[in-house]
Amino acid sequence: MHTKEIKDENTYYSSATFHEAAGKIGALPSEIKPLANNSKLFGRITPVLSPPGDNLWLHKAVYEAEPGTILVVDVSGHYEAGYWGEILNEAAKERGIKGLVINGCVRDSEQLVEMDFPVFARGICIRGTSKDKNSYGSINEVIRIGDTQLFPNDYIIGDADGCVVIPQKQFKEIEANAVQREEEEIEILKALKDGESSLDIYNLR
Repeated sequence: MHTKEIKDENTYYSSATFHEAAGKIGALPSEIKPLANNSKLFGRITPVLSPPGDNLWLHKAVYEAEPGTILVVDVSGHYEAGYWGEILNEAAKERGIKGLVINGCVRDSEQLVEMDFPVFARGICIRGTSKDKNSYGSINEVIRIGDTQLFPNDYIIGDADGCVVIPQKQFKEIEANAVQREEEEIEILKALKDGESSLDIYNLR
């Protein structure tokens, strides 16, 4: 059976498929959703830890992250601030960053949607942030979001359903599982169209 080669966000399988293929690990909190429903992400990550209410480390990350990676940010549990807006979005695009996933809020949401740069966030907040040069954060070090640990160069898949992080060392194995799962679902959909019952297909009687 023909299988598509996974190269980028336009040829990848869904976040749900990868989550199941990984043994139901790596899902980020369900509150994190794309600003635009048609946004998709697939690629390696640069983890970022930001202090609460401060976005200096996001500015730093834009220029320290390897172009082609996706910034994945935790804001230390403080969600009542817009850590990312139009200015950072434009800077990241110019640097070749592929997208943003933030366990926090953003602002300038209308402009972000129009800028053809995938942004996944916990919400939208108009409140501004500080930029304390003495604040503590990190770039390209291990962080935790929800119950998932994120390591530099892990992979992330994001779409309208949410985001899942796949450990770099396991990616090829999990990718193969995702391909197999997708092929099986194609056969199941075909069987349903031919009149079979999901109860019989899944042996649920």
